[in-house]
Amino acid sequence: MTTLFDVIEVGAIAAPNRIFMAPMTRARGTREHVPTPMMADYYAQRASAGLIISEAIGISQQGLGWPYATGLWSAEQIAGWRVVTDAVHAAGGRIIAQLWHMGRVVHPSFIDGAQPVSASITIAPGHAHTYTGKQAYTQARALSADEIPALIEDFRQAARNAMEAGFDGVQIHAANGYLIDQFLRDSGNFRDDAYGGSIDNRIRLLREVTQAVVDTVGAEKTGVRLTPSSYDQGVRDSDPEPLFVRAAETLSAIGIAHLELREPPLDGTFGAGERPAIAPLIRNAFQGLLILNSDYSLARAKAKIEAGHADAIAFGRAFISNPDLPARLLGALPLAKDDTSKWFTQGLEGYADYQAFTHDKSS
Repeated sequence: MTTLFDVIEVGAIAAPNRIFMAPMTRARGTREHVPTPMMADYYAQRASAGLIISEAIGISQQGLGWPYATGLWSAEQIAGWRVVTDAVHAAGGRIIAQLWHMGRVVHPSFIDGAQPVSASITIAPGHAHTYTGKQAYTQARALSADEIPALIEDFRQAARNAMEAGFDGVQIHAANGYLIDQFLRDSGNFRDDAYGGSIDNRIRLLREVTQAVVDTVGAEKTGVRLTPSSYDQGVRDSDPEPLFVRAAETLSAIGIAHLELREPPLDGTFGAGERPAIAPLIRNAFQGLLILNSDYSLARAKAKIEAGHADAIAFGRAFISNPDLPARLLGALPLAKDDTSKWFTQGLEGYADYQAFTHDKSS
């Protein structure tokens, strides 16, 4: 029987266990979106994860609208990430870069006052985090068909840059209400061209971006993240099951190494209007390695792996305060709690100062 602690091949990556570190924005870069030395310590401390999926990394200035998040479009950013990946590898770990374009949730203050871009002319609900506090989102303009090749090239170049920065692979962020998700779902895509309308048209951008990245770094080093059941940042679909099954079939045909699905537990915790889990349908549609993510306990994670419902589980918050999470789970050791007030601060506290478990030898 397969267990959470068994080795697994993630395309070109040999992972020593199936406890992966989920991508988490932690806002420890500079205002120029360059990684800082403390980030190398943070990721290296968590190198015992079977695979680290990095925080979301902006592919371009146009696509990045989060304070102190990092990018992969400049030489300085590439060099900064190289320090991080070298530290992870020196600690025996494996790390891939999550490639991110935020689309309509980029506030104009990040892009010299320009309009954010999206699939269609829409406004995200709520407020953006900016360097001067929360500000209301503004109306996005629709990307023209003529602009899409340049967008795809930005993803392609970011993948090249990730390889130069020493990452072991990449993951395309097509989830959580960001740009590709805005194209996928009918609440944000009202286009009447080749990128809108039918399911095949709405997944076209995902397919073209994925193929471009695969052509650049190889299918064995490429993955994708989707959130089929979630309602993120005002983005949802009226009929997500056929949409995401078709997306999974398309990604499977391209031959990517992994697909990560974030599906919160459907117990009412995350609000009304949730649909039944789509992951089981995607499990049948996608032939590669399937990673499940969102609020997994040890018991729930073990059950999913042992039942064959997933190949690996990505843990998020548990890795924040437990850098040695695989050892703690293997030994059924207590988990430390994280300090939510320190999630997005720029300091070491609540970031790289959590300690590995130590047994009390005095008792």
